[in-house]
Amino acid sequence: MAKERTDAQRYQLSQQVGFNLRRANQRHVAIFAKHVEGLTPTQFAALARLYEFESLSQNKLGRLTAMDSATIKGVVERLRAKGLVSSRPDLNDQRLRLVELTEAGAATFERAEAQAQMARAETMEGLSAEEARLFEVLLGKLV
Repeated sequence: MAKERTDAQRYQLSQQVGFNLRRANQRHVAIFAKHVEGLTPTQFAALARLYEFESLSQNKLGRLTAMDSATIKGVVERLRAKGLVSSRPDLNDQRLRLVELTEAGAATFERAEAQAQMARAETMEGLSAEEARLFEVLLGKLV
C-alpha cells in the first residue's frame, strides 16, 4: 500500500529543473523562429561559429556548437543545400571534412545576427538586466 505523502513530499514536475529547461528551450525556439527567418537555432549556431573561425572540421564544428556527429552532419548538409556553406576534405588530414562559409552564408549570418539578438531579448524580457546576466552565468555553470 502506498504511503501517504504531504504536498511537500510529492514529486512536482513543474518544479523540476529538466522540465523547466525544456519548456524554456521550447519557448526560445518558437521566439527564434518568429525573428530569424529561414534558419533554425542549430543552423544559426553553425553559421555563427563558422563566421567566428572561418573554417572548421565538421567534427570540431559539432563540438563548438554542442551537437553530436549525426546532428552536425545533417545541419551542414542543409546549410550546404541552401548554398550557405561548402565542405571539402582537409588537405592535412583526409579523414576530416572542412566546412566553410560561402559569401551567401556570411551575408545570411550578418543579417540574422540582429534578428537573433531580438529573439534573445524577447526570450529574456521577463527578467531584469541583472537577472538575465545572473541567469546566463548560472546556466553556464550547468554545462
